[in-house]
Amino acid sequence: QVQLQESGGGLVQAGGSLRLSCAASGRTLSNYVMAWFRQGPGKEREFVGANSYTGSTTAYADFVKGQFAISRDNAKNTVYLQMNSLKPEDTAVYFCAAGTVWYGRRASEYPYWGQGTQVTVSA
Repeated sequence: QVQLQESGGGLVQAGGSLRLSCAASGRTLSNYVMAWFRQGPGKEREFVGANSYTGSTTAYADFVKGQFAISRDNAKNTVYLQMNSLKPEDTAVYFCAAGTVWYGRRASEYPYWGQGTQVTVSA
């Protein structure tokens, strides 16, 4: 069973950038499709994007539009979410998740979750 730990969240001004990390332990990330979700205040958890087992393919939600990029380093057992041009509406708790369905867009398709990291974008 894999354990996931996100880091890198914080407070940033609109237009700024953050890079979130998701470190895995217990099993190697190459066994999993890795995804990022987010949950804003009063909103449901929504899919941001997913990265394939080898990291060669990535799929994003429509709203991303080139603003975010997912990458992974299987040697470091870590997945990243690079977020650029951040807007106040990007304020949310960001979660990484691991699963075996390519490419799942529903939270129910990912059995393993981190605890989340808060991203707050000020206007």
